[in-house]
Amino acid sequence: MKLWLVRHATPLVEPGICYGRQDVPADTEATAQCAQLLAKLLPLAIRVVSSPLQRCEQLAQSLQGRRPDLTYKTDPRLQEMDFGNWEGCAWQDIGQAELQAWTDGFAHHRVGGSGESTMQVMARVATAFDELQGPADMLWITHAGVIRAAELIARGQRHIASADQWPISAPAYGQWCTLELA
Repeated sequence: MKLWLVRHATPLVEPGICYGRQDVPADTEATAQCAQLLAKLLPLAIRVVSSPLQRCEQLAQSLQGRRPDLTYKTDPRLQEMDFGNWEGCAWQDIGQAELQAWTDGFAHHRVGGSGESTMQVMARVATAFDELQGPADMLWITHAGVIRAAELIARGQRHIASADQWPISAPAYGQWCTLELA
């Protein structure tokens, strides 16, 4: 089984703004370009699951418009990290002490006061990952944080002790990677 991990297209948000769980739309043209490429590459009978945030659902709908054989469902476990009180704030306006507290307690610190910890994100992504089954490929339309968590989980790493264990890279907007699963 192959798991396709697709990141939504470029969000319509000012550069430098924290927008994890914030429900911002994606660029329409970039979404259409991504959907067009995916429609040509995806195998028949692939199962499609999307984050319910509109920047992901836009891509799911655009893909379905090009490939009517593909239907999708949404799964809230595929949403981006909830950054709590940081949502909608400029990263530069978040205090250095707050950012350092997150880095120092990366596994369990709830970002933005009321947001999620990295381990909470890992746990919810792991529950979705653990439900993957069957020979048919699956496509997740999701976010950079979820893709990073899924890559760690696929390698057998389900716990993060420090920030340096979190992957730095993720697919660019409108791009994807695949994981071969047993």
